[in-house]
Amino acid sequence: MDKELEHRRIMALKRYEILDSPMDGCYDEITSLASKIFDVPIAIISLVDTDRIWFKSSYGLDIEEITRDPGLCSSAIISNEVYVIENARVDPRTMANPLVAGVMGLQFYAAAPLTTSDGYNLGTICIIDQNPRTLNGKEASILLHLSRIVMDHFEIKLQARNMLKDLHTKV
Repeated sequence: MDKELEHRRIMALKRYEILDSPMDGCYDEITSLASKIFDVPIAIISLVDTDRIWFKSSYGLDIEEITRDPGLCSSAIISNEVYVIENARVDPRTMANPLVAGVMGLQFYAAAPLTTSDGYNLGTICIIDQNPRTLNGKEASILLHLSRIVMDHFEIKLQARNMLKDLHTKV
């Protein structure tokens, strides 16, 4: 990703004022639902910052962020399509990744980008398993729908904040 595009993407991310925001049950409901729909132990709503990947919600994982370098979400946001790694232990893109080779033992990863109305991928909704598996077209479509639901929530909250700011400046 070129530096100018990445700078604009980070500015778009900051516009939403969601990084390090308090927990929000609606996102936890979405990751819980994703885990159940896809029968995976881990589902995450992630936001890719300059040097870290922060989790707005994670189901099945008790951490709030990881460094950007080993994170698969950094690779997933480059594409506007669903990004899938069926077996990370044999996929050349991920064989040496510490999330794959280390204690976590990640083998399956699928992510749909969280795309703003002006086209920037802020992060992903991703599903993770410690066993290899495939993702069919219907499942990829469902994951994309979940990413749009997450973005709808982000957009509504941004619009509400902007309306409140406008009201305060008029008073």
